[in-house]
Amino acid sequence: MSRELLVPELPESVADATILSWHKQPGEAITEGESLVDLETDKVVLEVPSPASGILSEIRVAEGETVKANELLALIEVGESAVSSKAETPISEEEPALSPAVRRLINEHRLDFHQITGSGKHGRILKSDVEAHLAASRQSAPPALADSHETLDIIDNDRPEQRVAMTRLRQRIAERLLQVQQSAAILTTFNEVNLQTVTELRARYRERFEQQHEVRLGFMSFFVRAAVEALKQFPVVNASVDGSDIIYHGYYDIGIAVASPRGLVVPILRNADQLSFAQIEKGIKAFGHKAKSGTLSFDELSGGTFSITNGGVFGSMLSTPILNPPQSAILGMHVIQQRPVAENGKVVIRPMMYLALSYDHRIIDGSEAVQFLVTIKQHLEDPARLLLQV
Repeated sequence: MSRELLVPELPESVADATILSWHKQPGEAITEGESLVDLETDKVVLEVPSPASGILSEIRVAEGETVKANELLALIEVGESAVSSKAETPISEEEPALSPAVRRLINEHRLDFHQITGSGKHGRILKSDVEAHLAASRQSAPPALADSHETLDIIDNDRPEQRVAMTRLRQRIAERLLQVQQSAAILTTFNEVNLQTVTELRARYRERFEQQHEVRLGFMSFFVRAAVEALKQFPVVNASVDGSDIIYHGYYDIGIAVASPRGLVVPILRNADQLSFAQIEKGIKAFGHKAKSGTLSFDELSGGTFSITNGGVFGSMLSTPILNPPQSAILGMHVIQQRPVAENGKVVIRPMMYLALSYDHRIIDGSEAVQFLVTIKQHLEDPARLLLQV
């Protein structure tokens, strides 16, 4: 008996998805709940599990093709027909059993699998074997560009070129950046903050905090709490534009920009005003792990009323962050540098950071943006205000 593998219901606002990779090939045994195929949307990668145990008999949609919800992906033989199908499946004496990832690498780089030594069980070729073979080949070949999803087109011996298709996420990022540039009146205001007191607090309580909460006390929790307090004082910065209306949000969902192998993503800390320092740090840590493994859910990436991005982790000294629509403002953090500053008529060395606030001037006046950023600065330079909410 055949069972259909269908595209699951896609998240709201996602029209279609792209077949990223198949984990099984026709003729291979599968178990119920096993991930068979990855679908890439413009926000997340969705894993589609097998609805039953049996044999993958037919794949209807190839990698790279676009599908919509409830579209047929593959057929699965279950029950006695699966046993019969498995028994009748011929085993090629020419080509060894290759996983989808291995097969894709071999095809992309036009390799001969006979020349690759397999290190897996019974000599099975693993992905690491193909990568090792490619690395060895590069050592004896002229310098080339990095690996990609497309074949390297060499125009001249010493002038290689490479055409790489954008991922769905990268395409969506490009669309949103153009959209916000064309539809919002973006301005940026700057300030700097003295993080001496925050640094001392972290040094004093870091060990006890980590032992009690099992998470590191970073700078981001201070910035999130400071941003929430400033948003309470200037609610228009937490608002968004909808046509000719302004929507004021009575909650504080803070987007935290994190890097992933697929590009920049902005998961959301819901109700950040109700979170403790430890809860904020744990949430951000979890986002980082999920971003690297590609397991962020659509819900975790949806919504948000205000965002924070930290270019300082990459060494950025100053930048103008771009809005994350439909939000109306974003705070940019930067690298912390020891710089001379004047305090009480004396020059002292302090850990200083430049701050940037990009905002939509259609609804946020310059004076509000400046005062909002000054409020964040005041809360960070005197963190007791965060506890007293003054």
